[in-house]
Amino acid sequence: MAQERRVMRVAALIKRELGRMLSGQLRDERLTRSIITITAVDVSGDLQNCKVFVSLYGGEEAGQEAALNGLKAASGFLRSQLSRRLELRRCPKLWFHQDKSTEAATTVLGLLERLQGEDPVQEDPGSG
Repeated sequence: MAQERRVMRVAALIKRELGRMLSGQLRDERLTRSIITITAVDVSGDLQNCKVFVSLYGGEEAGQEAALNGLKAASGFLRSQLSRRLELRRCPKLWFHQDKSTEAATTVLGLLERLQGEDPVQEDPGSG
């Protein structure tokens, strides 16, 4: 139980610090073309690996792919910065993944709105 709380606390700290770093410390052109939002951080129980899920806004699909590649390229730098900022003996390895759940939710909401805007199907008065 204590280990689980520790892992959750480390995940929250990593999410906060990565958010701060992504909001202005990285100068990679691939990262400045998109708005990057960290949606979730999943740290393994042994604190060796950390999956970072990000939503990428702005630009076309190729720009989002470039931003994800930029994050992957910067993972070593980000890891070293996290280690210093969080004063961790061993900082987990960062693995970046694009979170498309927000995009899917937006699509579903759009479909629902379109369905609400359509006229209901009229029943044939002679059929019942």
